[in-house]
Amino acid sequence: MSTEQPGTGRTLNVVVGVTGGIAAYKTIQVVRDLVLAGHSVHVIATDAALRFVGAPTWEAISRNPLNTSIFDDVSSVRHVALGQQADVIVIAPATANTIAKLAAGIADDLLGTTVLASRAPLVIAPAMHTEMWQHPATVANIQTLRARGVTIVGPETGRLTGPDVGPGRVSEPGAIVAAVVAATEATAHDLAGLRVLITAGGTREPIDPVRYVANHSSGKQGVAFALAAAARGADVTVIAAHLDEGPAAALAGAGLDTVEIVRVSTAAELAAAVEERAETASVVIMAAAVADFTPEVTADRKIKKTGQGGRLELVLLRTRDVLGELVAHPVAGRVVVGFAAETAEDRAELIALAREKISRKPADLLVANPVGGGRGFGTDGNDAVVLASSGEVIAEVSGSKREVADAVLDLVLDVIADRQG
Repeated sequence: MSTEQPGTGRTLNVVVGVTGGIAAYKTIQVVRDLVLAGHSVHVIATDAALRFVGAPTWEAISRNPLNTSIFDDVSSVRHVALGQQADVIVIAPATANTIAKLAAGIADDLLGTTVLASRAPLVIAPAMHTEMWQHPATVANIQTLRARGVTIVGPETGRLTGPDVGPGRVSEPGAIVAAVVAATEATAHDLAGLRVLITAGGTREPIDPVRYVANHSSGKQGVAFALAAAARGADVTVIAAHLDEGPAAALAGAGLDTVEIVRVSTAAELAAAVEERAETASVVIMAAAVADFTPEVTADRKIKKTGQGGRLELVLLRTRDVLGELVAHPVAGRVVVGFAAETAEDRAELIALAREKISRKPADLLVANPVGGGRGFGTDGNDAVVLASSGEVIAEVSGSKREVADAVLDLVLDVIADRQG
């Protein structure tokens, strides 16, 4: 029987994990109710789960491809992206084996990896025979998960597989869906009411219709800021220059109705877009890698090798200093976050370069990170120091780019709180 659930007022990205128990058939209704409530649902089924309910059913009900292996869509790091993009993860049914793996932090399959890669609330609906539910190992594992803030739904007491009756029966779909909604409502929407403007990706400065001057930015950090800010309740505008395939897909596929995407290509287009929207923004995060120089002349036709005498000379002009313009024309209450990607040899040099930049462009916060040698651009993680406008180092952040984004957003809230006294 279908149990209609009220919506949360926003579209949720829900990961539904299905493990190997006969109760998997009830999870079909869980997925259906979530989809009908307007949420985006991605199902991760273990190999054992597929012995009970097949892949076509999950894909038809969820309206998304089924996820089963960490080796699916490796190029976009799918096994990490699912967890990073999730607003909530629910595992139903959760077998005794799965509960034990969650408690121990074991990530030997796609579901375990997704859970560990996520900061989203986790809801589990246990289902097993009474003896397994009451075993001291399971009792201890449940206590461990509760202590971590995991929501446990059920199990109920009733008829189990075969003639057994007792605690261990999976909760009804309506109760599971209600717990999912409640878990998301309980998470902090500490950016609610704020308009956050984020630049992401790398600009491209055309030389001719074929060639351009560019940089190595993938857009991963900027997209991570957008997804993190939206998950925390902000209204987000992303001014997106060139994004690599992975972050572009993550942004487009997030299904967030609080995110506006503005496409730009050149530094001039990005500057104009920021100028148009920054006036009404509560927070501006300049995470894009904006070209410092652009060709003085862009050829109308492809420049041929012949006739160039073995060399091509380009005259490059300085582009608009978007961050400099923002801090030179402050708006009351607005927080500006700048970035400095530096080829520093060590922490001391990184901080010295960051202090020099913030002395010229006194943003409220400056995030400085080393690049080159496999660091920064295109990677899934980041390491950075964060400076206040005074030049003081107020934080050192590291981890996945989503974790770095959340850490910087925490600092933004500290700036806002300090201003409010």
